[in-house]
Amino acid sequence: MALRITPLTGAALAQALPDVAGLRIAVFAEWPYLYDGDLAYEERYLHSYRDSDRAIVVGAFDGKTLVGASTGTPLTDHADDFAAAFAPTGIDLSEVFYCAESVLLPHYRGQGIGHRFFDARESHARAQGFAKSCFCAVIRPDDHPARPAGYRPLDAFWRARGYRPLDGVIAEFHWKDHAEAEQSPKRLQFWIRDL
Repeated sequence: MALRITPLTGAALAQALPDVAGLRIAVFAEWPYLYDGDLAYEERYLHSYRDSDRAIVVGAFDGKTLVGASTGTPLTDHADDFAAAFAPTGIDLSEVFYCAESVLLPHYRGQGIGHRFFDARESHARAQGFAKSCFCAVIRPDDHPARPAGYRPLDAFWRARGYRPLDGVIAEFHWKDHAEAEQSPKRLQFWIRDL
């Protein structure tokens, strides 16, 4: 099925954010994030994209329905969250574009949309003069009880796009897994590539 992949900025980006919040809650409920979503948190979190004039949302539309989205902003928009993790690297955060979430409903997977999400965000970053692109992925133990049988991590896909894990650059965030009574810390590994 043909989806329309559309880069959104400015007012179009802001208009899409409520639907992006719903997609984040739905998709991140799955392994490996297991996120017990909170719409109020999502709205606060996504304000950083609305408030950044260099942010992008790449929307995947089936007709008029947003079925997938991928976001990105300058890493400096997230400096409070990530500066400590990057401090030992000597990398200038102002040169790095942060490819945040990519969320796509299960029915639409396996059609190359992930590549198109990265293509659009990396093109946006290059056009704005960024030298590097990064993202982070949650670290879960191989023996985690919620890990689905036959799960294939996305490492090969990311490596094929030129990304590599950035040694020792690990952020920590807190969220509530579905099986938890309250939030707990989660570790996320950064990956990076030159643009």
